[in-house]
Amino acid sequence: MDRVVVVGAGPVGVAAAILLAQRGIPCLVLDRYAEPYPLPRAVHADDEVMRILQEIGVAEDFLRVSRPGLGLRLLDGRHRVMAEFRRDAARGPHGYPQANMFDQPDLERLLRARMARLDLVEFVGGAEVFAVSSSIVRYRMISDGTEHAAPASAVLGCDGANSTVRDLIGARRVDLRFAERWLVVDGVCEADLDAWGGVHQVCDPRRAATFMQLGPRRYRWEFRLFAGEPEVDVDALLAPWLAGAGVRIVRRAEYTFRAEVADRWRSGRVFLLGDAAHQTPPFIGQGLGAGLRDAYNLAWKLAADLTTPGGAGDLLDSYERERAPHVRAQIRLAIVAGWAMTGGQDRAAAVRRLVLGAIWRLPGLKSLALRSTSPPLRGVGRGRRAGTLAPQPSVTWEGRTVRLDEVLGPGWAVLHPGEPGPTRSRWRRAPRPGDDGRRLVAVTPALDPTGELRRWMRGRAVVLRPDRVVHRRYAPWKMR
Repeated sequence: MDRVVVVGAGPVGVAAAILLAQRGIPCLVLDRYAEPYPLPRAVHADDEVMRILQEIGVAEDFLRVSRPGLGLRLLDGRHRVMAEFRRDAARGPHGYPQANMFDQPDLERLLRARMARLDLVEFVGGAEVFAVSSSIVRYRMISDGTEHAAPASAVLGCDGANSTVRDLIGARRVDLRFAERWLVVDGVCEADLDAWGGVHQVCDPRRAATFMQLGPRRYRWEFRLFAGEPEVDVDALLAPWLAGAGVRIVRRAEYTFRAEVADRWRSGRVFLLGDAAHQTPPFIGQGLGAGLRDAYNLAWKLAADLTTPGGAGDLLDSYERERAPHVRAQIRLAIVAGWAMTGGQDRAAAVRRLVLGAIWRLPGLKSLALRSTSPPLRGVGRGRRAGTLAPQPSVTWEGRTVRLDEVLGPGWAVLHPGEPGPTRSRWRRAPRPGDDGRRLVAVTPALDPTGELRRWMRGRAVVLRPDRVVHRRYAPWKMR
């Protein structure tokens, strides 16, 4: 078997290589740079993304370098609180805090270290890719100009918003009609600021802004800029937040936040992932998360295809079919959230303040605003919950308290509400090529002492894919 060639060694590319290697698939990872990008970019991971990091094997280490986000405060132009949405800093439905704030270089170090421990992954830095097909990748070493050819069983383009792979396969970016200039400032302060523990969003059409704490005395500010606006005074923008404290600026960068999706994510056995396939405004904190979801969705399917004689049929076709609508839904939500928090003129801003006040007074709407659950995947299995991600409560297994995924194993699984007898062995059969059987897990009170998992199952047997997405639910008697 030729190696899968991963172009791009950012978090998405490294995660994809790790997930494939853990399933026995050798990978070659190519990147223009030998070391990770040293400055902060992504800052938020939800509990669904934490579950992917758990599968990769870095979740516990990541918890030590991240901090739970306590929610969101919406402020007016004078920094007065209009609404506050608090999150539980403990555990969400997937076993981790629902919002986790971090410094991206910390995550990249963990991922690189995990990749380095896997014999099936080879990393080559300083490599510039110039030709791609479904069976070969050609690249040159930047240091000496020598050219190399790498045979490939598949190619993953994880090389960012300016993707070379996307251009080489002739995919184009579809503009979803959102573009805003923002100034992003990361800094380390000499004293603790009044950061509350959550995200502050200034809903002021004259100068929309975001402020959050990433770590001990580590903070980020984002300020919207206007078209044609001259150089801004960063000190003046930061002053209201600092209350006289000194700050050392780690990074200052101007971005144009865009909403774009590639018109196709695949050409033969070449696939696009992460920013190469889509870009989203940052207002719901799902840019990096979307890319990691791409890797999680594709890795088990590609591994199944490569390890099944004759391939896995149309399984690989489902990658774009499932992920593209999901990404578009999250991008639309980010655009709406951005307008609600930052858009409009004076009259619209006044209306928005009234609406936000109403949401604050209605617990039902407030609860909905805090949900971290992402949209279901389309076209997955059958039934009302098909395409949704199963929860991950803590369970008791072999005398230990562990998270559910540790019990399920890496393949397909069936959760059964009781002790399944030997006549149910047929439910161990694989529903897709490339799987060696389903793990049958009896969800008894001994396994699920809190009853959290059984309440979610509602007396039904549930078939879960390797990425923990619900494939189908059955009445237990149909498993006899």
